[in-house]
Amino acid sequence: MCGIAGIITNQTALLSVQHLKKMTGALAHRGPDGEATWINTNHTTGFGHRRLSIIDLGPAGAQPMHYLNRYTIIHNGEIYNYPEIKASLQQKGYVFHSQSDTEVILAAYDCYKANCLQYFDGMFAFAIWDEQEQTLFAARDRFGEKPFYYYFDGDQFVFASEMKALWAIGIEKQLNEKMLFNYFTLGYTQNPANGEETFYNGINKLPARSYIQYHLREGRLTRSLYWNIDVDFRDETITDQQAIARFNELFGESVKRRLRSDVPVGTSLSGGLDSSCVLAAIQSLAPRPYKTFSAVFPGFKQDESTWIKKVAGHYNAPNFTVQPDADRVIGDFEKICYHQEEPFQSASVAAQFHVYELARQQQVTVLLDGQGADEILAGYHKYYHWYWQQLFRENKKSLQHELRNARQHGITAPWSLKNKLAAALPAYAGWFLRKQRARQQLQVADLDPAFIHEHGESYYDIAHFDDLNNILYYNTFVNGLEELLRYADRNAMAFGIEVRLPFLQHELVQLLFSLPAGLKIRDGYTKWLLRKSMEEKLPASLAWRTDKIGFEPPQQQWMHDARLQEYIIESKRKLCKQGILKEQALHKKIQPLEAHAADNYDWRYLVAGQLLC
Repeated sequence: MCGIAGIITNQTALLSVQHLKKMTGALAHRGPDGEATWINTNHTTGFGHRRLSIIDLGPAGAQPMHYLNRYTIIHNGEIYNYPEIKASLQQKGYVFHSQSDTEVILAAYDCYKANCLQYFDGMFAFAIWDEQEQTLFAARDRFGEKPFYYYFDGDQFVFASEMKALWAIGIEKQLNEKMLFNYFTLGYTQNPANGEETFYNGINKLPARSYIQYHLREGRLTRSLYWNIDVDFRDETITDQQAIARFNELFGESVKRRLRSDVPVGTSLSGGLDSSCVLAAIQSLAPRPYKTFSAVFPGFKQDESTWIKKVAGHYNAPNFTVQPDADRVIGDFEKICYHQEEPFQSASVAAQFHVYELARQQQVTVLLDGQGADEILAGYHKYYHWYWQQLFRENKKSLQHELRNARQHGITAPWSLKNKLAAALPAYAGWFLRKQRARQQLQVADLDPAFIHEHGESYYDIAHFDDLNNILYYNTFVNGLEELLRYADRNAMAFGIEVRLPFLQHELVQLLFSLPAGLKIRDGYTKWLLRKSMEEKLPASLAWRTDKIGFEPPQQQWMHDARLQEYIIESKRKLCKQGILKEQALHKKIQPLEAHAADNYDWRYLVAGQLLC
């Protein structure tokens, strides 16, 4: 895990060691263990690297790394299956001089070119300069765990792990007001129709599961998608036992690979199902005390302290806790915004920030985490009505069974005439929702009419999902998961922590998307397959918990704090001054809401005013 930066240009005045050092200086938090720069002999290509040593801690693993007197790479992330790929390449005659996964990427690229990406199980963003072809090849992992931002104006192609490295060399920080409009009105932090768009005009992000090639001689930039899920394929012949066995095999392999490290490894522990399953899998593979890290909120209705203690005690895992409060959030808010760079949805990001800080204080450099499970295994309660609508069309007898069991479990997800109409007419329902939300966006009372008139383009886009897998695909690959991965990457890298996500192993994800919906939601339970697969490894009653609690701090309580309210008012003043909010918005009473509330306007104003003004 590191920070990477680069400049490719035929304008020699635009490339210098000083520019590269400014970029790596802005990324110092991502790589506290080393810094290096490199410029090729033609003075057209320069790379900068900040190193966080995880695999092969010695100088042989340092970057920029050169190979075959032709290729130079900078790499951020981990290729978890690099030993297996390395052994295969050695059989083909490739020779290695380090124990690092980075050198394996170089050899794989020489052997397979762009197709090398099909072999990697990992999280990564890397760039390879081919001196012979005068071409840059850069790629990002399948889910977007690792960031890659770039700027291209015809004279220079500049890229980095974070946008602050681009700003450090004078690239303009120009606000994208359309993104801001959709953040205020929908809570969106990404454009579902354009995975490259950011909150800053002129600065793009490389979308997940994509690679780009920049051909210096022609000044030509191309982008390609290298991996996708066949969302229409279903293996209707697979039995429950076969699905459970295959899930356990792939999940166990994923956890085992993500334990490969030359530095201390621990795990986040929220007390919920996903993080508990990760800890259970770790203990079954390597039974020794792994440090676990948690945020607790005594007295808060969503506090998970009881479950955290139960799970940690069951596995004899040392548990370290942090108790974020309004004081800490206020004290660290500017720092959190600095690292996040773009707006975030709730105070959950601040709580996560403090968990990763705690891990660093305990000298743990690698953390396994349960993110991604809700999106690929249908863990959120919002997925119930999508599944019920599918059953309404396909199997009304099963629908009655599912509704009855869900209600017995205390699930209050709505099921009404509106849902039945949506089930019968999914295309019309999608069209109606888009029209309705776009109209609602234009009616947000606090926004200045001139701002709405100029920038009020709705990014709301919800297709006519006709089954559960389609909405899971949307949240995993289009709008949802990548946002959470951005939060985790920036928070972790603020402290030089590497976060690894066992649920986001591509073969495991392919398996889950190939399975019938009834293996994800069954008998009124979300994540049925995960629960069934792990029930014997988990503490009693944990596997079949139905009180789904997201990673949620007492945001509403914090927003009653007078100091935080003054912070919100200050942000609103800035937004009014820029013609974004009406003057009347300053005089409205602040509405403290829970972290996952739909219309969290005052929280959004707080973040936007600090980040963007």
